[in-house]
Amino acid sequence: MAGMGGRPSIYPSLLYTDAKAAIRQLTEALGFTELSVYEAADGTVMHAELVQGNGAVMVGSKGRGGRFDAAMKDAGPAGVYVVVDDVDAHHQRAVEHGVEILMPPTDQDYGSRDYMARDAEGNIWSFGTYAPEIGA
Repeated sequence: MAGMGGRPSIYPSLLYTDAKAAIRQLTEALGFTELSVYEAADGTVMHAELVQGNGAVMVGSKGRGGRFDAAMKDAGPAGVYVVVDDVDAHHQRAVEHGVEILMPPTDQDYGSRDYMARDAEGNIWSFGTYAPEIGA
């Protein structure tokens, strides 16, 4: 799980009104690592990639222009599930950084331990141990 290399084949892509603040929250409070951030001259985040384990999300600024930005204009919040090794430690870090917790760490009947949080712009992030095996 955590620390595995390779190239993920699915990248959730989220646009934020304040993408720099979102990147700070995702890295400082929710344990993502900044892989790359590309900014326009005015500070607009054109594209960023944040990594957790062997997965990644793409982040950008709303209003940056382009077809994806136009298509996402009226999109509501998204939900993303992220596999972490130590759910309780991850949750504690989020709490210490003031992240809104929607569900504390809970043992699920399907064998996972998860918690749910809402980021500063309303996206729902679930962190847990559920990691289905995907065939090679």
